[in-house]
Amino acid sequence: MRSKHGHLKLPSRPIWLIAAALALLWPQSTAAQTSQVLPEVDTYLELDPSMRISFQVKGSREGGVPVQAEIGPSLDFYIKSLPTLLRITTFAPDDSKGRLLVLSIGYRYLPQASGAPATNRVEPLAIFRFPMKRSVLISDRNRADLDWKNGTFTWRYRNRLQIERTFAAGRLHLTPYASAEVFYESQYQKWSTTELYAGLCIPLGSKIEFGPYYEHENDTGQALNQQFDALGLVLNLYFSVH
Repeated sequence: MRSKHGHLKLPSRPIWLIAAALALLWPQSTAAQTSQVLPEVDTYLELDPSMRISFQVKGSREGGVPVQAEIGPSLDFYIKSLPTLLRITTFAPDDSKGRLLVLSIGYRYLPQASGAPATNRVEPLAIFRFPMKRSVLISDRNRADLDWKNGTFTWRYRNRLQIERTFAAGRLHLTPYASAEVFYESQYQKWSTTELYAGLCIPLGSKIEFGPYYEHENDTGQALNQQFDALGLVLNLYFSVH
């Protein structure tokens, strides 16, 4: 499949301004207990039509853990495209959305405040995509977080089901989505967290995508049900070397 991204080159100045704005929001993510802003920047480099590498810097609040930073690379493998998938994801900068299956292995470094031991995480992941009627796309993401912290190993399994559809809005093609994710935590030996998301993917050309989203979390891991809300701001940058 021919790449629509072209050769590698640096993004223009407005994109760096967006990235700077996300960075300025970072301190706010630790200021509140029930409402945070979670910035994220993901850079993807496609090596060939079936493989890419990426690097992620983000703030997250997942599985009942307070807001923390996550930094690290991933290696993605695309498996099998379908004509229907390619058609309904024509305007998506993310080429992986046109694949029936994406397999990934990643590493994340999670630094802790106040000199506490950091977490080293390995992230195996599989995403299945299903084209539906009326150009609706359903994705089923299965992921494990394998964590080592101060000599202790813990793990969690998480499953995220997402539904989305692209709409034309003048020259833009906007993709609203909704998703739900459940977490099984080894340390609690139960399904302890549910997270609900609603967001919008906004392509800015063929290499850039901006995505605000809302997140609501219900956590029953350490105590009775605790609820948290967050606003996420994602900047995705896509490049290719072929």
